[in-house]
Amino acid sequence: MSGSSPASTPSSNEGATARVEIGSESYDMPVRSGTVGPDVVDISKLYGQSGHFTYDPGYTSTASCESKITYIDGGKGELLYRGYPIDQLAEQGTFLETCYLLLWGDLPSREEYKDFEARVTQHTMLHEQMYRFYTGFRRDAHPMAIMVGVVGALSAFYHDSTDIQDEHQRMVASYRMIAKMPTIAAMAYKYSVGQPFIYPRNDLDYSANFLNMCFAVPCEAYDVNPVLARAMDRILILHADHEQNASTSTVRLAGSSGANPFACIAAGIACLWGPAHGGANEAALNMLEEIGTVDRIPEYVKRAKDKSDPFRLMGFGHRVYKNYDPRAKVMQQTCHEVLETLDIKDAPRLKVAMELERIALEDDYFVEKKLYPNIDFYSGITLRAMGFPSSMFTVLFAVARTVGWIAQWQEMITDPSHRIGRPRQLYTGPTERDYVTVDQRG
Repeated sequence: MSGSSPASTPSSNEGATARVEIGSESYDMPVRSGTVGPDVVDISKLYGQSGHFTYDPGYTSTASCESKITYIDGGKGELLYRGYPIDQLAEQGTFLETCYLLLWGDLPSREEYKDFEARVTQHTMLHEQMYRFYTGFRRDAHPMAIMVGVVGALSAFYHDSTDIQDEHQRMVASYRMIAKMPTIAAMAYKYSVGQPFIYPRNDLDYSANFLNMCFAVPCEAYDVNPVLARAMDRILILHADHEQNASTSTVRLAGSSGANPFACIAAGIACLWGPAHGGANEAALNMLEEIGTVDRIPEYVKRAKDKSDPFRLMGFGHRVYKNYDPRAKVMQQTCHEVLETLDIKDAPRLKVAMELERIALEDDYFVEKKLYPNIDFYSGITLRAMGFPSSMFTVLFAVARTVGWIAQWQEMITDPSHRIGRPRQLYTGPTERDYVTVDQRG
């Protein structure tokens, strides 16, 4: 079950080279071109030829792999999944359509989509023993700690889908993780609030089923609000993949060693847990709570403009996007729809957020520095309005990003040129020295 991406031709730069001069020696490195985006200098043979490494902390100027999945142009504010603009997918498609696209390269036909949806739905339940696995955690355990542990433990329950050399097993593992991640996440939430687990319902779509598992209780009927279900679907689409970010690179690095797919995704979740990566929407919400009321906004805006003040407005600007985050436009619309549906327009936090939004889009300082509201600014408000505590925000991020991690992992595994990841270093420690016994050290 695989799709073929439309034919695309790399930009014309065949035969071009970049000359690297080190002392009196020079080395010609080939220049490679993608279908879109900047050309890259291939330095893979630099060490063999010159004995020198390159130094790039954070790999901000290094392409770590070749990929056909996601493209970002930060200057234009553009995000494409397999060539499709993110706003079109989020506004017109479904999350499972996006999953199929990321995994197989093309949007599914009607029959392909029906088959894919059925396959995912068949895997939504967890092995019954895993329900008891949760009781090993303290009630106040962070849901992300539970996610790392439970996802890592999947390999102990599903031995028939851990052979990465078997294409069928890789496919089954992929479907299982996409299907089971909402169940695992909902159970982490239920456990944290002391409520009984709710089993998945195969009569509901992906996002409605997730909301039902999170908010239904056995003692009364629960009807999933279609506006909230659609909002959740959009949130999942918007977070499904984002090129070679920290957690995706972690999944690829773990996978390069031949680790099983469940372990690789658990590694990605652990990386996502970092506040600089998956916790940005929670930080934005905390900032709104700190500001408190609209009348205090000028004080905080003034502090944000003061370079000597450590305070920063969270949820504005983006490391990659130097224009309006294309995901934020869809998230803004979704946020307003949710708030209107739930009729909580008068919440103090919302008033602060809307005023900050207005300032960021009109104030010369923010416009010049391109500090536009990003997806984290709107998603935190939306998720809180839907009933999720801030501790669950990164968990929801993990549910969405699972398909991106899997697609990236699959792409790497099937790439015949992939090797185990082994970054180099610039060593600045002591040179060789002899051991001295403790008696001689004084």
